Amino acid sequence: LLKEAGADLVGFGQVAPWLPADLADLPVAISAAVHLSGRIIGEISVTDGPTQTYFHHYRTVNTLLDQMALKAMLQIQRWGYEALAIPASQSMNEKEQRYRGRFQHRLAATRAGLGWIGKNSCLVTPTYGPQVRLVTILTNMPLVTDDPVTESRCGECRRCGDACPAGALAGNLQWTPGVEREALVDPSLCSHHMKKAYQHIGRGAVCGICF
Repeated sequence: LLKEAGADLVGFGQVAPWLPADLADLPVAISAAVHLSGRIIGEISVTDGPTQTYFHHYRTVNTLLDQMALKAMLQIQRWGYEALAIPASQSMNEKEQRYRGRFQHRLAATRAGLGWIGKNSCLVTPTYGPQVRLVTILTNMPLVTDDPVTESRCGECRRCGDACPAGALAGNLQWTPGVEREALVDPSLCSHHMKKAYQHIGRGAVCGICF
């Protein structure tokens, strides 16, 4: 269903140990990824930053992901199970959840076997690298789950860290499960730079140089 709706990658993972109390009854994560346009990503310049086309593409793909997740969530409900679609791009903006969604798409994706967390703190997939956007559906449907990814394949590469104009990436730490996001990236530095440098491309903040 998700692939028919536009997903390029789909996986299923057990996430029970990482769920907050209000989501503890939904232990399975369905992770779906859409491959971004290589042509559009290729127009992002380390010197000039993201383009207006990329900003529009980013928002359009997020809308597609939300529609895909909605279709899947409603179908799971019709089958008699509980499900909750986590928005593709939504920060809760609570003090203790700053720059975080309700549940982390990248965690779900690693548990579902789609890839590992790169030194840019983004999901890196074997097929498409980091050029994907993600969405997650949490459910109590008894799905057969995939093998989780538990180690990085970035090796010595640190191109993303060297390219980051905000200096927000550590660039040298290999991800393993349990590594805190803040050990890889300073989300505050990243966000502040985007808002300062790239407002001319659209009302919002995106970058994409580390892709």
